[in-house]
Amino acid sequence: MVDRYLTVARPGVYESEIKRSRFRCALAPAGSQEEAEEFVRAVRKEHPGASHHCYAYVIGPDGRLHRASDDGEPGGTAGTPMLQVLLAREVRDTVAVVTRYYGGVQLGAGGLARAYGGAVSAALDATGTVERRLLALLTVTADHQRAGRLENDLRTAGHAVREVEYGAAVTFRLGVPEPDTAAFRSWLADATSGTATCTTEGSAYVDVP
Repeated sequence: MVDRYLTVARPGVYESEIKRSRFRCALAPAGSQEEAEEFVRAVRKEHPGASHHCYAYVIGPDGRLHRASDDGEPGGTAGTPMLQVLLAREVRDTVAVVTRYYGGVQLGAGGLARAYGGAVSAALDATGTVERRLLALLTVTADHQRAGRLENDLRTAGHAVREVEYGAAVTFRLGVPEPDTAAFRSWLADATSGTATCTTEGSAYVDVP
């Protein structure tokens, strides 16, 4: 199983102009094929007058589910270069749509491939990516007296604190790499003089700083 991969940090748009044609690349996170296809439809609806809406998406940590479309451009000149950029940069759970407004000048097959692939690459640079790691989901419960320092120590140590809940006690929900759980439990016992409890609630892919 893949233990980490990259995904886009947020939806984003990057525009460029090549020989009077305007290329607008829209990126978005997509956790399923349905989400990716819905995003493609939304971009089409937003730009009904565009010449082409070429797209590519990669779904799943292993990237096995991927699709690309040239949307009327010559075969292999748009969707495939876009997909190659996503795969080469190991970006997953992401959909890219490049909307082209034709400017009247032919770019040729090579020019089109560079334009479409370059639009996705530039959009990724502009939007940014985050690392998503497979982590054991832990629930830590501590008393209020120790909670403030414990939270600071957890974040300083780089642990992915997902949620903090205040009640009769303070509950922290966080992710820790599976091989590190034993060491984490030992550290927690030392940090709280054995007063904190820690339970495992399964595992999931979690965005990490």
